[in-house]
Amino acid sequence: MNDHGRSTRKRTGGRLRPMAKRKKHQLGRGPTETQVGEQKFKTVDARGNTRKVRAIATDVASVSVGGEVTSAEIQDVVENPANPNYVRRNIITKGALIETSEGRARVTSRPGQDGQVNAVLEE
Repeated sequence: MNDHGRSTRKRTGGRLRPMAKRKKHQLGRGPTETQVGEQKFKTVDARGNTRKVRAIATDVASVSVGGEVTSAEIQDVVENPANPNYVRRNIITKGALIETSEGRARVTSRPGQDGQVNAVLEE
């Protein structure tokens, strides 16, 4: 199956060629790689009548400690399973382990999509 939801072969075994090439409006955007630094946001139009806030850089995280949420300052990215180079470049993505003023925390939000960093304190 291809991304149009139909098979690439006919029942007879013949090849089905694509109906059309991808158009400009069907292309997505590149990922927003949120970095540790002074807060900087970008607002973009999303599908429909909505707007999306993307965090380009941030130094604040909402850290959940037990059941209580506190605001903590982000100091460094310790580990990032998405890409080892993201640690060197201090890029925050979902699943990244960050060093905060509260301690080490695992990021649970998507900063490039949500515009904020939510994290859970690691034990």
